[in-house]
Amino acid sequence: MLFDEEMMLLAIEEAKKAADAGEVPVGAVVTDMNGEVIARGHNMREAKNSPIAHAEIEAICAAAERLGSRRLTGCTLYVTLEPCPMCAGAAMNAGLKRVVYGAFDEAGGACASVTALYEHRFPYIPLVRSRVLEKECGELMTRFFADIRNK
Repeated sequence: MLFDEEMMLLAIEEAKKAADAGEVPVGAVVTDMNGEVIARGHNMREAKNSPIAHAEIEAICAAAERLGSRRLTGCTLYVTLEPCPMCAGAAMNAGLKRVVYGAFDEAGGACASVTALYEHRFPYIPLVRSRVLEKECGELMTRFFADIRNK
């Protein structure tokens, strides 16, 4: 298995933690420039009563704390769902080298679906790879919302 897929499996584990807690199942992992996992996160918006407690924000903040710097130069964010505008912006502000995501977010994605934030002229734009384990990531969302509708 390729490295990006291995890291996405870890992000999927985080997404499952979110689902188990009744949160929308989005998970994220940050690796450093050597490929070492330095942070993980999953949605915690309900648990924290916070509109910004997205998986990406949780992982980016944990990575910055671990490294002792707001600059995550050389790091990669792996996330199961296409980042929203807030999270895509956080990736830019952190100076992430790459953003790798699984499923597209047709309702709020800011990398390709609703808008393409990284196609605009900002001082720093991460490289993007999409569709990594897209089916598996998408199924988490589909199953979660189907369960909600069935309750």
